[in-house]
Amino acid sequence: MPDADFAAALLPHLDAAFTLARWLLRDRAAAEDAVQEGVLRALTYAASHRGDNPRAWLLRIVRNAAHDRLARDRGRREQPLEDAEALHDPAPDPEAALAGREGADRLTAALAALPAELRECIVLRELEDLSYRDIARITDVPVGTVMSRLFRARQALLRLGRTADAVKERLP
Repeated sequence: MPDADFAAALLPHLDAAFTLARWLLRDRAAAEDAVQEGVLRALTYAASHRGDNPRAWLLRIVRNAAHDRLARDRGRREQPLEDAEALHDPAPDPEAALAGREGADRLTAALAALPAELRECIVLRELEDLSYRDIARITDVPVGTVMSRLFRARQALLRLGRTADAVKERLP
């Protein structure tokens, strides 16, 4: 039976685990399943936790659970991230709310267009505010690779943003 203190240490990181799983799997129900599976694995193997960052440890386990699910489901078509509405906070006035919603939709589409290894690094860094070292532990790659992936992801997002702006300028 896992230590109650250890289980309590995992609770604050469930939202981060869900965010990562959702971006990796692009399906709310599958993400919930991956987080549940990841937490069960974490609790089962709590004795193997060496006392380092429990957030990074849990996110690595959830990432592995998500990748296992992707491998099992290979061949099925990916579904777009649904419920994008829940990802942003509505602004106080309708015009600002529309502008914010359009921006969030563009960001969601741009993130979804990134390859999985770039998307997971950018989500862990920019949305979850993890250090390069923690991202390296979670993704099981060297810190230099994390830095390279973040650079490429940011460049791709900038290119996608410029392309969207260019298309918008050409519209009547």
